[in-house]
Amino acid sequence: MQITKYTHACVRIEQDGRVLVIDPGTWSEPDALAGADAVLVTHEHTDHVDVLRLAGLGVPVYAPADADIPRLDVIGVSSGTEFTAAGFRIRAVGGRHASIYGGLPDCANLGYVVDEAVYHPGDSLHVPEQQIETLLVPVQGSWLKMVEAIDFVKAVGPRRAFGIHDAQINDRGLGSVNGWLGEETSHGYRYLRPGESL
Repeated sequence: MQITKYTHACVRIEQDGRVLVIDPGTWSEPDALAGADAVLVTHEHTDHVDVLRLAGLGVPVYAPADADIPRLDVIGVSSGTEFTAAGFRIRAVGGRHASIYGGLPDCANLGYVVDEAVYHPGDSLHVPEQQIETLLVPVQGSWLKMVEAIDFVKAVGPRRAFGIHDAQINDRGLGSVNGWLGEETSHGYRYLRPGESL
């Protein structure tokens, strides 16, 4: 399985010629979707879903059933739902976006566990019940503190973790965030720049 990180929260997963893209938002590169067989969207915010790009793509787009994504036909899924997308086994987990202030925003947010191995939580720190091999950990957001990101990695306990959700942080801040996650977690934390794969 090859995982390629794109700007912000967008991740492309490829295996045996199959391509699954998670959270291609307005900040991610258009080539993340080249040859995509299916798309998973964690929630309705534009940094995670580019409606115009996806509307013309012509592939299945899965999103929370309660998400408000006008002008885009999606296949609605709920927490606990298991399905197949682009030949990958998917389990939807979680349910709500992390709160920023005063309980807002309050929108549906699903994390996706791909082939029981890779977990993309969207804008949430929901800890799934199953063991996770590769965690895509949000490193910055108006809804996130560094201590929460570190504790999230420790609670999930993956074999390895990679930073996502980083487009609003400059290089100095990114160096600090990556340093903290690398020092405080023993889960093979690594940062991939946009376009890098593993």
